[in-house]
Amino acid sequence: MHTPEPSTAGRPTSRDVARAAGVSQATVSLVLGDKWRGRVSERTAGTVRAAARELGYRPNLAARNLRLGRTRTALLVVPALTNEFFAHVYTGAAAVAADHGFGVVLYPSPDGVGPARDPFASAPAALDGVLASSMATDALEAFRGSDLPLVMLDSDPAGPGAAAHVNLDVAEGMRLVTAHLLALGHRRFLHLASAAPSWTFDVRAAALAHALRGAEVRTVHSPLTVAAAREIAEPALAAPGPRPTAVICDDDLLAAGVCKAARRLGLRVPEDLSVTGFDDMALATAVEPELTTVRLPAERFGRRGMEALLAVLAGEQPRSDVLPVELVPRGSTGPAPAV
Repeated sequence: MHTPEPSTAGRPTSRDVARAAGVSQATVSLVLGDKWRGRVSERTAGTVRAAARELGYRPNLAARNLRLGRTRTALLVVPALTNEFFAHVYTGAAAVAADHGFGVVLYPSPDGVGPARDPFASAPAALDGVLASSMATDALEAFRGSDLPLVMLDSDPAGPGAAAHVNLDVAEGMRLVTAHLLALGHRRFLHLASAAPSWTFDVRAAALAHALRGAEVRTVHSPLTVAAAREIAEPALAAPGPRPTAVICDDDLLAAGVCKAARRLGLRVPEDLSVTGFDDMALATAVEPELTTVRLPAERFGRRGMEALLAVLAGEQPRSDVLPVELVPRGSTGPAPAV
């Protein structure tokens, strides 16, 4: 039986939400308590959530959590807080979580590649579930050993221990990049690959190798910083023998470093050297010329991941998904220079 909450002067109650949405308080409780599926239509649930947002209604989560025995808190584990991509993933995840009365705690794995330690004395007591994005191999053993539902983002779909996977079609992204450069006449390539041991970069490397079979390809690895990429790309471009006419980078940060290395060597981009990135973050249009890159729908990616985690928590079958990516041609690529 639903017990109406007492009205609080100056603060809307569930009764106010019910009146604004034209539904019962019981329906409001079902929707805002995330128990509406199968009992309330999606349209009605949307109306209730919209009314709650418009009124500025916030349920008494402390009391509800005592009744449910849940914290209504999810953990988002990422390799680093300095990468803009993960900020967008968090924004998408947090938006969906807020619609369901959940909070999201953001937690970086040490150094981006080491094992992510349990950030709380007892994660199962403090959390309802875990989202993990683009993590290094075996970085989540502390969470796989718990009873917490785990949804993996941008990770090996065959990996054990996850309740669901949501991925980006990074292989297609690399195929789009290589097709673009081949169409421009490029046949000698440098792949500036990420040094991080992650499934997503392994997939990109495999797709690139397959697409460029028969072409001349050399690979060097770099940490994901502009400075490191410049230091590693400069000697690679100045090495004896025919110089690559295009550099394919695993990330926009690496591509920016290559552009700096090219400038130091007196090479023009794209007249002497074409450069491509991956991610399409703000940096891609901050450099000159602007980067040809692969656009990843980071915010939508975070939303899908949180939707999958909420489905698991609701006892539903989560939907594993692969989101499409898009090539964005800009000024950093052009026809291969005449030999």
